[in-house]
Amino acid sequence: MRLLTTLSLGSVMFVQVSSGAGGQAPAKEPSQDAEKLVQNGTAAQLRGEWKTAIEDFRKALALRPDLVEAHVGLGAALVAAGQFDDAIDEDTRALAAAPGNAALGTTLGLAYYRKGDLGRARSQFEAVHLGHPEDLNAAVLLGYTYIRMNRAADAADLLTPLEAGHEADLDLEYVLGYALIQAGRGADGAPKMEKVATARHSADAWFVAATARFGRREFHEASSDAEQALVCDPALPGAHTLAGQAHYAIGKLDLAVPDFQAALRADPRDFTANLYLGILRFDERDFDSARPLLELAIELQPRAPLARLELAKLNAMTGNQPAALAALEELVKTDPEWLDPHVELAALYYRMHRPEDGKREREIVQRLEAVPQKPGAAK
Repeated sequence: MRLLTTLSLGSVMFVQVSSGAGGQAPAKEPSQDAEKLVQNGTAAQLRGEWKTAIEDFRKALALRPDLVEAHVGLGAALVAAGQFDDAIDEDTRALAAAPGNAALGTTLGLAYYRKGDLGRARSQFEAVHLGHPEDLNAAVLLGYTYIRMNRAADAADLLTPLEAGHEADLDLEYVLGYALIQAGRGADGAPKMEKVATARHSADAWFVAATARFGRREFHEASSDAEQALVCDPALPGAHTLAGQAHYAIGKLDLAVPDFQAALRADPRDFTANLYLGILRFDERDFDSARPLLELAIELQPRAPLARLELAKLNAMTGNQPAALAALEELVKTDPEWLDPHVELAALYYRMHRPEDGKREREIVQRLEAVPQKPGAAK
């Protein structure tokens, strides 16, 4: 599932820069100049002019080395500019002079996070959260980090108690929704993701929600969410494929075909789009169109059971019985409880004048049909 692109780290950093204004020394002439430079640096951050912001914050610190907002702003601007080591050095020095400062601790965590040092980022955000449990930004970023570390359940446990009274905080809702989905609680997480998607017109959030709905076999909801993702961003990677799968699942084949075709225009080696469009062409008895799609799907994922089954069915229908037989016998050996290959194999044995083998397979089919099949088993 696509990982968290909706949360704006830049907006979080700006909040932190703005949050430290209280408690500064009474205004003096150098202080006024330094505070003006901080204001200028913050404005440059909002415009994405990181070089200018860095210069302004450094000028402010030359006048007022103790100005916390300037340290926070400089660290955040360095992170945004990709200068992670410089940001870490800056924030570490500043924290030594102002231990326990939440804004500095969070920007240091951001520097580690953006550098890819998730262990140190986690430790830093945990320290800030422990000392400042009311700091929602730090908690959200800690949840973000837990998810990146495959600790979605921890993220959900962390953020769920903080939601009351903060339901309008879309960054919190996004990360909490994502964590719940990843932790297997899609029924709770998908509505939160859809709320964020609606408020932000976010293609990514719609896509995450659609993926969660599809995984829960809520195919009508998944198709609606995937359609919304494509309205927001028609070029969103994977969205046409997911929409096609959802439309296929609810029987809207007239929509599934153009979805998969659009997916293949964007990525001709999209395994799922090749597979499902191949299945659709096979079902239409357009064997010439189905074959290259199914063969490419197997080239992309040679052990994919459904692709192997569909190509075996195509081979059986077009006279290549030896290839079909070999594939089907391997499939039933690999997964003896999967009904569909047994059905196809029984029919093929009879066509090949092997009635005893066909009878054996029919008996297996009857046994399996008496047992409810797991949805999507072996596919």
